[in-house]
Amino acid sequence: MCADTPEYKHTLNLPRTAFPMRAGLPKREPEWLERWARIGVYDRLREKEGRQPFTLHDGPPYANGHLHIGHALNKTIKDMIVRSHQMMGFDARYIPGWDCHGLPIEWKIEEQYRKKGRDKDDVPINEFRAECREFAAGWVDIQREEFKRLGITGNWADPYLTMDFHAERVIAEEFMKFLMNGTLYQGSKPVMWSPVEQTALAEAEVEYHDKESFTIWVKFKVVGTGDATLDSAQVVIWTTTPWTMPSNKAVVYGEGISYGLYEVIGRPEECWARIGERYILADNLAADVLGRARLDETMYRRLCDVTNDDLAKITLTHPLKGAEGAEGQWDDIRDFRAADFVTDTEGTGFVHCAPSHGLEEYELYRDLGMLEQVITYNVNPDGRFRDDLPFFGGKAILKPNGKEGNANAAIIDKLAEVGGLLARGKIKHSYPHSWRSKAPVIYRNTPQWFAAIDKPVGDGLDTHGKTIRERALTEIDNVNWTPKSGRNRLHSMMEARPDWVLSRQRAWGVPLTCFTKKGALPTDDDFLLRNPQVNRRITSTFEAEGADAWYDEDAKQRFLEGIVNPDDYDQVIDILDVWFDSGSTHAFTLRDRADGTEDGIADVYMEGTDQHRGWFHSSLLQSVGTTGRAPYRNVVTHGFTLDEKGMKMSKSIGNTIVPQQVVDQYGADILRLWVAQTDYTADQRIGPEILKGVADSYRRLRNTMRYMLGSLTDFTDADRVEPADMPELEQLILHRLAELDQIVREGYAAFDFQRVFSAVFTFATVDLSAFYFDIRKDALYCDGDTVQRRAARTVLDLLFHRLTTWLAPVLVFTMEEVWLERYPGEDSSVHLTDMPDTPAAWRNDTLAQKWAGIRAARRVVTAALEIQRTEKVIGASLEAGPVVHVEDENLAEALRSVPFNDICITSEIAVTTDPSPAEAFRLPETPGIGVVFEKASGEKCARCWKVLPDVGTHAHSGVCGRCDEALS
Repeated sequence: MCADTPEYKHTLNLPRTAFPMRAGLPKREPEWLERWARIGVYDRLREKEGRQPFTLHDGPPYANGHLHIGHALNKTIKDMIVRSHQMMGFDARYIPGWDCHGLPIEWKIEEQYRKKGRDKDDVPINEFRAECREFAAGWVDIQREEFKRLGITGNWADPYLTMDFHAERVIAEEFMKFLMNGTLYQGSKPVMWSPVEQTALAEAEVEYHDKESFTIWVKFKVVGTGDATLDSAQVVIWTTTPWTMPSNKAVVYGEGISYGLYEVIGRPEECWARIGERYILADNLAADVLGRARLDETMYRRLCDVTNDDLAKITLTHPLKGAEGAEGQWDDIRDFRAADFVTDTEGTGFVHCAPSHGLEEYELYRDLGMLEQVITYNVNPDGRFRDDLPFFGGKAILKPNGKEGNANAAIIDKLAEVGGLLARGKIKHSYPHSWRSKAPVIYRNTPQWFAAIDKPVGDGLDTHGKTIRERALTEIDNVNWTPKSGRNRLHSMMEARPDWVLSRQRAWGVPLTCFTKKGALPTDDDFLLRNPQVNRRITSTFEAEGADAWYDEDAKQRFLEGIVNPDDYDQVIDILDVWFDSGSTHAFTLRDRADGTEDGIADVYMEGTDQHRGWFHSSLLQSVGTTGRAPYRNVVTHGFTLDEKGMKMSKSIGNTIVPQQVVDQYGADILRLWVAQTDYTADQRIGPEILKGVADSYRRLRNTMRYMLGSLTDFTDADRVEPADMPELEQLILHRLAELDQIVREGYAAFDFQRVFSAVFTFATVDLSAFYFDIRKDALYCDGDTVQRRAARTVLDLLFHRLTTWLAPVLVFTMEEVWLERYPGEDSSVHLTDMPDTPAAWRNDTLAQKWAGIRAARRVVTAALEIQRTEKVIGASLEAGPVVHVEDENLAEALRSVPFNDICITSEIAVTTDPSPAEAFRLPETPGIGVVFEKASGEKCARCWKVLPDVGTHAHSGVCGRCDEALS
C-alpha cells in the first residue's frame, strides 16, 4: 500500500529495516563463526546454572579424508538436537570426537613408504605408529574446521580422540575388564578374514556387494556300507567356494529331506557324467542338478528312495583320494551325518563341510567335540595356500589387488582331471567385502582373541542378565529408538551374533594388553595372566606415555618385573578391533570428563542406520560387558543420502554432492535447511534441483522475517497491548502460537525436525505472510496510535521471539542475523537465548473454531475477486464491495462480529443470509456461501486507497476519516 500523493506518502508507517533481502550467506557466515568464537558462546552456555544436563555423545568419524555429504547430514542432525535442547532449557553438551586408529591410516602410511621404496617391516613399529598418529592428527584439524563451517556447535577446543594417551589408557583398562571377568579367551575358529589387508574383520567392517563366483557340483564316493546299491553311489555337493574343497572334512544332510538314487542312462558328448554312475540327490533338486550336468530327463532315471536309515550307514571319500601326487593328503574317510542347517531349496540337498572356513560347520563339530579331527590350516594370512599343500601350494584365492586369484581354477581343473566334477558354472550373488579395501573376504580359521557373549560374566553385575548377550537384549528394551524399527534390527542382530572377535593383526591401535603363560593351553586356567598389579602398572604407563609403550623392546620386563617372572610369559602383540576403541568412548568421554555425565550414560547416540551393526552394537556390547547396562538412553538413526534420482552416490558416476561446494554456492544454512526438510530416518535425496527448491523456501522464510523486522522498528514495551485487549485476529495468532509451541517442543524432544520446520514454515508463509500480514498491512501502515496497530505490533514482537528461537537450531546463521538486527551488541546472540515460554491461556479453541469458518468464507470472497481482477473489472480488491450470502446463521453472525471487509481487504462488504442468486460465485469445497460482486461506493482515499463514501469530507483533502484522524 502506498499513498497516491507525495505529501501523504511520508505519513505512512512503512516498514524500515537494513536487513537485506539477499542473504549473501557464503560470504557472511564465516563472520558469524568468528564472532561466536570471539564471544565464547558455547562456554557461556555452560555457565548457566540450575539446568538439567543433556548430552549427545558423538559417534567418532574416522580421521581420514575430507567430509562427504553423509558427514554433513550426520553432524547437522546432531547439532540440531543439541541446540534445540539447549534452547528448551537444558545444559546441552556436545563433545566432538574422532576415531584415530585402524587400518585405513596404516594403508596411507604404507602407500607413502612404497612411493619412497621403503618396507614397513623394516621400520621400527613405534616409528611407524608415530607417523600414523601424525597423519590422523592432521586430518582431525582439517575435519574440525570443515565441521565448524557447517555451523556445528561444540567443545571444539577439547574434543576426544581415541589416540589421546588417556583414551588409550581407558581402552586398555576396559579390555582388561574382559580379561578379569572371565569372558576373554583365545580360540581358533573361522572368522571373516581379509587376505588383502591380512587381518580379521568384524561384521561391522564388512559390506555386501554383488560378486560373480565359480560354482561347482562335486562327487563324493560312498564306501563301506555293505550295501551294494549304496556302495555304487556318489553323494553330490554344490559349493560357490571351490577353494574350500582342499579343506573338506565332511558332508552333511537334512533328516527331513526326501532323497533318491538317480542313475545316468545316457549322456551328450560334452559331459562329466558317465553312463552307469549313480548319484544320491534331494528329490526337489535332482532335475536341476542333472540339468546342470547337461543331462535331460531322458538321460537319467530314479532308481529308489534313499532313507535316513540308508544315509546313516554312509561314509564318503574325498574326490582327491588316491590322486597321483596327493601324498595321502585326502585319504581319510569323510564324516557324514545330519545337520539342521541343510535345506533342499538350492544346491543338492547336501552340504560340504570345511569347518575351518564355515561358521555353521565349525559350530556343528565344536558341539560334537570333534574339532581336532576337522580343523585344517591350509590358507595363509595372505590368502595363498600353504606352500606344501599338494597340487595347490602357493595358489592364491585372491590377488593382492582383491581380484580373483588362481586357486579356484586350479582346484576345478584338478577335480575334473580325477573325475570328481559333475558340473560347473558361475553365479552372481551378494558377497561380503571389506568396507575399507572393497575386496572380497573369506572365512579363515585362525587363532584370535574373543569376548564370549554367552558365558556368565564374573563381575557380579547380574541385574540385567548373567551373560553379555542376556544383558544386551535386556538393555535394548530399556532404550528409546528413533525410528522404532531400530530396536528390532539391533535385537535380531544381538540374538544371532557370534562371540566378539577382539584381535587384529595390525600395528596402529591399542594393543591387547595381556600375557599368556608359556607351555599352557588356551583351555588351562592359568593360560592368561590375570594380575591387578600388572594391570595397574600398564594403565599408569599408558596414561603417561600412550600405548606405544607396549611396543618398547623392554615392555615385557617393564610390566612384569618384580610381580611375576617375565620369562614365564609371552606378550600378546595383536591390536584391538577399532570397534572396541569406539565402543569404549563412553568410558573416557562421558564417565571421565568434567563435561561428561554423572552416570556415564548419554542421553542420545545418533548415527546412520549402518551403525546398528557398528557403533551402536559395539558400544552396547562393551558397556554391558563392563558396566551391565547400555551407554545410551536414546538411539536415533538416519538413512543414506542418494542423488536426485534415488541412486547411490559415486565418484565414478559423477553424482556426488560435496558439502563444501554447497556451502560455497548457497551457504551452510541452505544445507542445514535441506536436512530439516527431509525425513532423515529414511534414505534422503539431494541434488541441484532439490537444493534450488530449498533455497526458494529459504527466501520465502527470510522475507517473512524481514517484514517483521521492518514493522517492529522503534517498537518498545510502552507499545504493548495485553492479549485480553487485542482484537480477535491477534488473539487468533496467539492461539496459533500456543499450538505451535507445543508442536515445536514435542518435535524437538522427539528429534523430529521435519515436523518442526514444516509446521513453522507453513505458519510463517500461510498463516502470516498470506493471511495475517496481508490483512494487517493496512493498520500497520495507515493507522495512527490505535489499539489495533499497537496490538498488531505486540503480536509481531511475540512472533519475532518465537520464530527466531524456534528456527535458530536449524538456520543458525540467519536467525543470528535476524536477532542482531533488533538486538545489536558485542555480547548479543540468539544462541544465548532460550525459547520463550508461551502462556497456556493463549490457547483458545473456541475462537479458533469460529475463525476457521471466517477464513473459509474469506477464501470464497478472494477467489471471487480474483476473477474480477483477471478480467480487468477492478485493479485491486479495495475497489470491491461484494455481497456475501451465507446459509449458516451462526457463520453469518461470526462474519458480522468482525471487520470482515478488512479481513477480505475490501473497502466494504455486506453479509446476508438471503439465498444466493444464480450468478453468485461459489467454491465447491465451501458449500453454503455465495459471493455477488459489487464495486465499492465512494471515492478512493489518497492515503490508504480504500474506496469510501466519506473521502473528501474531512480537514485533509482526499482522505478518509481514519486517515484524517491519523494525520491530525
